[in-house]
Amino acid sequence: MTIIIGLNNYHGDSSACILKDGIIIAASEEERFNRIKHWAGLPMLSIEFCMNALGVDLNQVDHIAVNSNPFANLLNKGIYTLKNRPNLDIVKNSLSRAANNNNFIYELNKYFNSKFNGKLHRIEHHYAHSASSFFVSPFDKSVVLSIDGFGDFASTAWGYANNNKIRIDDKVYFPHSLGIYYQAITQWLGFKNYGDEFKVMGLSAYGKPIYKDLLNKLLIQRKNNKYELNLKYFIHHKEKINYCWNNSSPYIKNLYSNELIKLLGPERLKENAITEFHKDIAASMQAVYEDYFYRILDFLIKKYKIENLCLAGGCAMNSVANGKIHTYTNFKNVFIPSAAGDAGGAIGSALSAWINLGCTRNYKMTHSYYGPKYDLNYINSVLEKNKLEIQINNCEIEYLETNIDLVNKVSRYISNGLVVGWFQGNMEWGSRALGNRSILCDPRIADMQELLNKKIKKRESFRPFAPSILKEYLHDWFEDAIESPFMTTVLKIKNEKKQLIPAVTHIDGTGRLQTVSEQNNKKYYDLISSFNSITGIPMLLNTSFNENEPIVCTPEQALDCFLRTKMDILVLENTIIFRKNDDNNHNNNDSIK
Repeated sequence: MTIIIGLNNYHGDSSACILKDGIIIAASEEERFNRIKHWAGLPMLSIEFCMNALGVDLNQVDHIAVNSNPFANLLNKGIYTLKNRPNLDIVKNSLSRAANNNNFIYELNKYFNSKFNGKLHRIEHHYAHSASSFFVSPFDKSVVLSIDGFGDFASTAWGYANNNKIRIDDKVYFPHSLGIYYQAITQWLGFKNYGDEFKVMGLSAYGKPIYKDLLNKLLIQRKNNKYELNLKYFIHHKEKINYCWNNSSPYIKNLYSNELIKLLGPERLKENAITEFHKDIAASMQAVYEDYFYRILDFLIKKYKIENLCLAGGCAMNSVANGKIHTYTNFKNVFIPSAAGDAGGAIGSALSAWINLGCTRNYKMTHSYYGPKYDLNYINSVLEKNKLEIQINNCEIEYLETNIDLVNKVSRYISNGLVVGWFQGNMEWGSRALGNRSILCDPRIADMQELLNKKIKKRESFRPFAPSILKEYLHDWFEDAIESPFMTTVLKIKNEKKQLIPAVTHIDGTGRLQTVSEQNNKKYYDLISSFNSITGIPMLLNTSFNENEPIVCTPEQALDCFLRTKMDILVLENTIIFRKNDDNNHNNNDSIK
């Protein structure tokens, strides 16, 4: 038996996974345990969870793999340093992170009061990204593409993968990056938090790309569909950027220069209203990103003449661009893992180590449920401990023996317009809630988006919600439909269907869908099927189970979120907690229409 732990450490979305003989046993981001969004550092709690899931101690682990290699791209680093003589603080920052990565085995031994006796593998950042996609994909051969901000001095890498081998053929190096381009404009728009690019992607649908000519000034097209940043609009290459990667939520200082302010005007302050101009800038930024993205893809399919694409890296989370790959390129089959961003580097590095041992890939990712799960006894103990608070909030508890009774009852609650917190099975791996830690609603209710954003999620009004649709109904509801089990793709909803599901139809007529199959999540599939039998709508509105925090992991967190928000129902496995003072008499089946 070979045990491998994979890590994304000292970087945003720090995470860990564990493999047994090349099979993914468990994986999680550290934020789910310590409750700090996008937490960066050494993910001790995730490592502990992974080892407990397999029942091993640190001294039984054969290999640890990390998705970073300080020795990667040394020639390019040296040439850049000699040519540009960057600020000394930039060099110090880089050396400090490298030192953290070099010392972490000592920290592990100390924390677990054990000793790692195995081998350490350092996997180049973009190779790990590509491995996180291809080595779990359904393809025997594929083009691989990794795009993000930066990792190991590069921002973009592409190549060819065949069976057990990935060959990276070319890269775009520091200081040029499509991820930095997107992040800088996101900051200018007033969204300063790490990961806020998701918000601006949603905002872009409200605007028109009428400022493409302006934003095109920020990028320069080069031969072989490489690109460069117009560096006069950026400062990350010449000034120290205050990156915070250790034991905290990541923070990154503004990446843009005063030249960008001259070009676009003053940045939007967080407290200022979002104007039509800001919406149009967001739309224009998205459109320019897509132009460069599709040029790269067009170049790659012509170069390799393979119709399969494995995509990863932070930019692979741009589901709007992903949804148009089939429209604007000749790629026919696209695989994007559930954790395409930096968290996924944990799995990518672990699988790379497995392959480097001379083993063969033997696992395909068909689901994302690799996190913790909790049994009935644990749930009952949580409810018992919180019995008084549950009573104070005028809630009652009901247990249903069978899944059939549960899904039939809950689907009727949802069809009556109630908001349900749905907690079951293993927590999802990646940034999307996919039916195990989800808030679920009726997609037919027009004002449900406003209700959720304002009263439960407490976030910006323009943020859309996802439709979870039964796989077999996909082509009836979406144009140019492709399966999206990990909610990585935005597609157009058919015109005749939009008015039927206003709560999950974005302003531009699209939806970021999740296709649900009976094989991969039967309980969730059965719930949607039951809702379909009542309403004729084969989908539910699905959003992550949280309120301005990481997605809930434990029953305690789910109960706390339920009690402090306006949710109507909480389902913990087969236990239902409902508010007695709602208009509906929840505990009377006859009252549900």
